[in-house]
Amino acid sequence: MSLTANAEATAARTADSRWLELLARAGFIGYGVVHLLLAWLALQIAFGRPGENGDQSGALRTIAAQPLGRTLVVLIAIGLLAMASWQGLEAAVGHRAEQGRERVGERVASAGRTIVHLYFAWTAVKVFQDAGSNSADQQEALTGKLMTSGGGRLLVGLAGLVLAGIGVGLVIYGLVKRFEKHLKTGEMSRRTRTLARRLGVVGYVAKGVAYGIAGLLIVVAAVSYDPEKARGLDAALRTLRDRSYGQVLLVLVALGIAAFGTFCFLRSRYRKV
Repeated sequence: MSLTANAEATAARTADSRWLELLARAGFIGYGVVHLLLAWLALQIAFGRPGENGDQSGALRTIAAQPLGRTLVVLIAIGLLAMASWQGLEAAVGHRAEQGRERVGERVASAGRTIVHLYFAWTAVKVFQDAGSNSADQQEALTGKLMTSGGGRLLVGLAGLVLAGIGVGLVIYGLVKRFEKHLKTGEMSRRTRTLARRLGVVGYVAKGVAYGIAGLLIVVAAVSYDPEKARGLDAALRTLRDRSYGQVLLVLVALGIAAFGTFCFLRSRYRKV
């Protein structure tokens, strides 16, 4: 057996690890909790109430401020790292039931999920360490540094386009109900299957809208040389609030993000891992 085949076999055995599966399923619960808090922060923004930034660090800081919250943040970080490891292995050797372009597409999607889960885990670690600045401040500072050169502004603009593209992809992913192929629908009752479908559609569309706006704001920041606009999800939510009928739209997005958080709890039980 070649070295490549040996490596793939080892990775496949690791991906099938029972402990990794359990940790990944626990990670879905933590992921759901973070999104429910994101939804709550979005509602605070919608009604103009002061509070944490409406992004991942804001949600995790809200958790950390509660009794035993720092311990919960550590557990969420561990679960997210397990999810990242699982998706990384899926990107490397997984989706063997698919063929050709279908498998390539699924592996690329898994690679993207790996990056997202690693970012969330890194944010959780920074919150546990009580880092002085939040992710929105860090993103603005990094953008400002990159914009000191024309090449840096181009890089920021490309990053914004990628994020906007991810947002569009999430909307499409939800509308065509592609998430269902990754669920053990055969183990669900009819009522649970219907609930999962509705939560998945609403949740992915809401996340896609928020990420799409965040990406467009980063592009605008690059074009207008204004790093303050490149504050990620928090800026996207506040920009949405300030538009005509923005408060209503932001409330709807918040409810959609809450639907995604609830959907994560169902995924913890029924996701194919």
